[in-house]
This record gives sequence, structure tokens and C-alpha cells, in this order.
Amino acid sequence: MAVVVELEGERKRKPNIDGLQALVADDLKAVNEVIVQKMDSPVALIPQLAGHIVASGGKRLRPILTLAAARMCGYAGTRHIGLAACVEFIHTATLLHDDVVDASELRRGAASANALWGNQASVLVGDFLFSRAFQVMVADGSLPVLKILSDASATIAEGEVLQLMTTNDTQTGEGSYLDVIKAKTAELFAAACRIGAVVADRPRAEEDALYTYGLNLGIAFQLIDDVLDYSAEQAALGKTVGDDFKEGKLSLPVILAFHRGNDDERTFWRRTLEDLDQSDGDLDHAIALMQDHRALTDTVDRARHYGAVARDALGIFPSTPQKDALLELVDFCIDRAY
Repeated sequence: MAVVVELEGERKRKPNIDGLQALVADDLKAVNEVIVQKMDSPVALIPQLAGHIVASGGKRLRPILTLAAARMCGYAGTRHIGLAACVEFIHTATLLHDDVVDASELRRGAASANALWGNQASVLVGDFLFSRAFQVMVADGSLPVLKILSDASATIAEGEVLQLMTTNDTQTGEGSYLDVIKAKTAELFAAACRIGAVVADRPRAEEDALYTYGLNLGIAFQLIDDVLDYSAEQAALGKTVGDDFKEGKLSLPVILAFHRGNDDERTFWRRTLEDLDQSDGDLDHAIALMQDHRALTDTVDRARHYGAVARDALGIFPSTPQKDALLELVDFCIDRAY
């Protein structure tokens, strides 16, 4: 069963990231060349496994943020190329580790690396990619950049552990959930944006504005991902509907439905998420409860709120094609719910 959250009123042109991708196309090509070069290793399994996940169809959204932010800030050099590759390596490493932790068999519709090569290889190649990222950071030679990306890496790891602590715990509240997604997802968005201002040697106010943009964009992005887990076709998700439910993860739609439900409904959630005692029809019933309590639509509304904060953060920058494209990116990320 799937649900589509309807957009109220007349539909405007559907937001997309085509313009943003076109603006950074040459830079992104250079980033991809760095990625291929830095994935090389005499240990054959490393480029084979790393190449599998890097080439698995992602939009390169996080490195694109670095490229666009740097150009919006007037940067005309090339340092942002290597640093954007760092961002992608950090992201890819976390995906490899996530899939092992979650025992995921699919990644963007294809077999996950751990399904093909096993958990040990996936974890170790993830470690290799983290190491490569830090080698590129050191070669860049900027202590501020090294601090931003190393802090982000540590925060992501903390977010992963925090999510592990909240999984299967129906007492998890919205605040704890937000702590998880800020650390696990949004912090890398924020860091990717901030280093664009750093390489351009822009004032701290612009650094902070880009950090705020990226952080709130990342929160909105993850909120919509959590809605999609209960509402999209596998082809759009790259995974089966209800993966979070099957793993007992407490995302915001579940948290809202749990706290708004009656005693019988909360008993259902405890059985299916805490005990992982699930049977045919439970996922459909969970989605129905979310609809009854507006949990999905209210999660989209939360995403809109964070999207508005992200848009406002760019207000200090003059109008440029990059700024316009970054503003549209906010709408694109939220519009995925429809």
C-alpha cells in the first residue's frame, strides 16, 4: 500500500535540479575524475566495491552543494573540486557502514555492496574511503576546512550511534529524532555548504549563512525521505516500501502516529517496532494509522518549515544563477513527497 500526499492548490512548474547540475557540470566532471583517481588501489577489491556504490545512481547532491556554494561566493579557483570529492567520499563511506548496520540488501534499487561482497569488506572499504577523504583534506592544507569536515565526520558517527540507541524504542520523542537526523544527515549538508565560503575566503557571516542553509536543507531532505519510506514505489525509493518499519526505526511519521494514537494503537506499535513481531498486513495498518493521525502530511509540513529557514539563510547573498538554483533545490527536495 502506498500513499501520495496531495499538494493543495494549483501546481506550478515542478521544481528540479537540472539548472543546478548544469551550472556545476564542468566542476562536477572534475570531481568525478578525482573520485575515480582516489579510489584506485593495488588491492583490487577496493576500487571494485567502492566503484559499485559510487556509480550506483546517486545525484552527487552533497558535492554539488560545495561546488555551487563556492561559485556563488565568487570563488574562481580549483580547491573546491578536491573538497567536493572529500564530501562524496565521507557520504559514500557512511552509506557502506549504514547498509551493514541495517542489513540492507538494496541500495538505490541495486544490490548493496554488503549483499555482494559481505559485511567485512563493506566496512573496511568504508574505512578506506574515510581515510582517502582525510588524505585529500590534508593535501588541501587548510586547517579550517580540515576542522569543518573532521567535525562533521565525528558528528555523523555520533548520529549513527544515537539512532542505534533509539531503534525499537517507542518512547523516542520528536526532539531525540531531530537530534539523530541533524547529526546523521544534515551535518554533512551543512559542512558541504560551509566549505564553499571558506575556500572563497568570505566573511564568517556568509559561512554561517551557508551552514544554516545546508543544515536546514538536510533536515528537510531527511524528513521527506522518512515520508517516502511509507509512501513511494520501490523504483522511486531505490528500496522496498516500509524498510524503516521492518527495522523498527522510529522516524517522525511513526512518532507522531504513536503519540496521537489510543492505547490499542500504541500496543500495535510496541508489538511491531519494539518486539519486531510483524505479520502480513501490519505495514498497511501502520500506514493507515499515519494517515488517520495526519502523521505523513504533518511531517511534510515540518519539512516545509525547515525549507523556509534554509531559503531565508541565503537572503544575505546577492542574486546569482547559483543562488536561484540553490533556492529551487529546497523546493525540489520537499516536492519529492508528491
